[in-house]
Amino acid sequence: MKTAAPAMNPKVDAYIAKAQPFAQPILTRLREMVHKACPDITEEIKWGMPAFVLRGIILGHIAGFKQHCTAGFWGPEMRAVLEADGLQFDGGMGSLGRITSLKDLPSDKVLLGYYRQAAVLIDSGERTRSFSRGPKRAKPAPEIPVELAAALKKNKTAAKVFAEFTAGAQREYSDWIAEAKRPETKAKRVTEAIAWIAEGKQRNWKYQSR
Repeated sequence: MKTAAPAMNPKVDAYIAKAQPFAQPILTRLREMVHKACPDITEEIKWGMPAFVLRGIILGHIAGFKQHCTAGFWGPEMRAVLEADGLQFDGGMGSLGRITSLKDLPSDKVLLGYYRQAAVLIDSGERTRSFSRGPKRAKPAPEIPVELAAALKKNKTAAKVFAEFTAGAQREYSDWIAEAKRPETKAKRVTEAIAWIAEGKQRNWKYQSR
């Protein structure tokens, strides 16, 4: 029984054809290794680069530049594997460093092993998404300029409204006042800020939808 031909995307063919002459055999070899290791892989162009997708999840990508190529394995699980082997490269978008010739690539056996391992992580359900974003870090509370803080103390209404603003809204006023270089400009901005805040208006209220 013949094995089904790999699903090659014409857009990836075109990408490789337009790559620098030195890059074409590198990209072709990497592409061949992906399909040999993962027969069910599909190809897409994402962010201008060929991406290899398995079960809707990005397994990895390849890219050709003017003087080097890159190959990336996606997901923290593969990153850990590559780091253990001393291969994870943090100076660019790739996991195998700057590839300038076929000699810079690991052996076919090693590449196949990495791609098969990456596929197993997806097939087993250990990897369930293309991106693994860490938790968002809350921005620190804004540093209130002394001039604004003093003015707020004198206006209870404005002080109450300002305290109920989000940190982002407070930061907009604080940065606007802190950026004033001349004392008279800063004083004018403080006066305007207090009046607007007392009315419940944010710094950019003029541009907000009504």
